This record gives sequence, structure tokens and C-alpha cells, in this order.
Amino acid sequence: MNREAMLQEALRSIGDDSRIRHWRRVSGGDINDAYRVQSGKQTYFIKMQRFPPTGFFTAEQAGLERLRQADAIHVPAVFGVGEANGWGWLVLEWIEGTETAQTAKQLGRGLARLHRCRGPAFGLDHDTYIGTLPQRNGWYGRWLDYYRDARLAPQMKRAAANGLLPAERQRKLERLLERLDRWIPNDCFPSLLHGDLWGGNWLPGPGGAPYLIDPSVFYGHYELEIAFTELFGGFPARFYASYQELMPLTPEYHERKPLYQLFYLLVHLNLFGESYGRSIDRVLERYAGE
Repeated sequence: MNREAMLQEALRSIGDDSRIRHWRRVSGGDINDAYRVQSGKQTYFIKMQRFPPTGFFTAEQAGLERLRQADAIHVPAVFGVGEANGWGWLVLEWIEGTETAQTAKQLGRGLARLHRCRGPAFGLDHDTYIGTLPQRNGWYGRWLDYYRDARLAPQMKRAAANGLLPAERQRKLERLLERLDRWIPNDCFPSLLHGDLWGGNWLPGPGGAPYLIDPSVFYGHYELEIAFTELFGGFPARFYASYQELMPLTPEYHERKPLYQLFYLLVHLNLFGESYGRSIDRVLERYAGE
């Protein structure tokens, strides 16, 4: 089945039986094929992947719906997921707009409103993915336990299995996990997080309003999300200023920030290899070097 036929099948799966008028491939990250598809009814964004991991698009659909229910910041409408002939897909609303002078401020305030949404505990009631890596969840009463046991430790084990943990790196990681309570708080509340918020996972929509995309949601310490926005840059000062009008960072944030960035560095190590190793080693030397 050719690509247009697969896109037509994706539309039929959500109840749009009109003929495709126009389609084109668009940038959509390293994992999926992404398309702008105009049917006789409306314009869609369709993500497709050959033999996707089990529940891959369903997890993203659930994450977007949870963010939508929070009513804090825009997300694209989800029309459905499906599979056929070895392909999986997610059909979303097409979002298009131009960033304005207010967009970054709106993004900061919207993210702060999202982080004000509290969960029953830390974690999530189902498993998700970050990139293509499975992310096991569950409910935890203490943030320290969730961050150590459900976030850092699994990525560490995966890196070891992939041959990406030289002996010294592994020794320091193990030492760090043993003393993590020196820096990671247990007096924080579980905020609803996007979970994978870098500069490519939001976009401007109509009127410049920001939309969040590609989430890996869970309930965690809101400073983890802010730390990741700083890891690769791309968020201007007015974003952080607007965020802190509603959700001020604690005085200890800058001391623990590298430890929160460590999780995402380990994810990138497992996804892309040793090019992230030196950044990990610098964090480990700072917190577990003696």
C-alpha cells in the first residue's frame, strides 16, 4: 500500500471518508513520519511509524487528552489512533500560526497553570514512552522514590545493558543514587508535567497562542520540567519571568538543576549514544566525585 493510501486509511479510521485533496511530508522529529493532510473536510497532522512499539501512539493520545483536561494551555485536538499493514498512526488537528511578542509569556503562564494541577501522587497510572524508550510508571508517595527508582535507575540499567556505562561512570551513578536525598526534596507536591518539554515540543498556533505537543506526561516536581527547558536552550527570559509570576522556583533550584537534567541526559545517552557521556560525567563529578 502506497503512502497516500495509508493516509487515506488513517482518515477512514477516524470517520473521515472524504478524498484527500493534498498531502505533503513535514518535519516531525526523528521517530515518526509526519504529514500535513488536507481532506474534503479539514486539514490534519498525521504521525505514522512502521511497527511502532506496543501502545506507543495510544500513550501519546492519553497524554494529550490529560493535558487538554487540565485546561491550562492549548494542545492539538486528537482525532484518533490506528494500525494497519504494519503501520501505526496518530491523527491530530493541524496547528499553524506565527509567534508574536506575547507568545513566550503565554507559554510561561500556561506552563505554570499546568504545574498547578495536582495529582494524587507522583507518577502515573499507566506506562508511557520518552522518545522510543518505554517509561514504566506507577504511583509513589514520595518524589525522591519516584525520581530515583522510576526515572534514574531504569535509564542507568538501560545504559549499562547498552555498554554505555564505563566502570567509573557506573560507580558514580550508584553513589549518587545512594545520596540523592541530599538534594531531591520530599516536601513538594505532584504537578502535572508535559514530561519532555524542549524547544521542539511546542509551537505557535492561531494568534501566536502556544500549543504543547509530543508529551510524556506524569506527575512530578515542577522544577524538573524547568530544568529540562534550560538544558538545550531555546526558551527566552520572558518565558521564565512569566512562569515565575505564578510558580516561583525555590532557592535550592539552581543547586539541584543538574540532577534533574541528568535524567534527560541519560535518556539522550540511551537514544543517541556516547556524545552525551561527557555531560553526564560532569554532573556525576560534581555530586558524586569525592
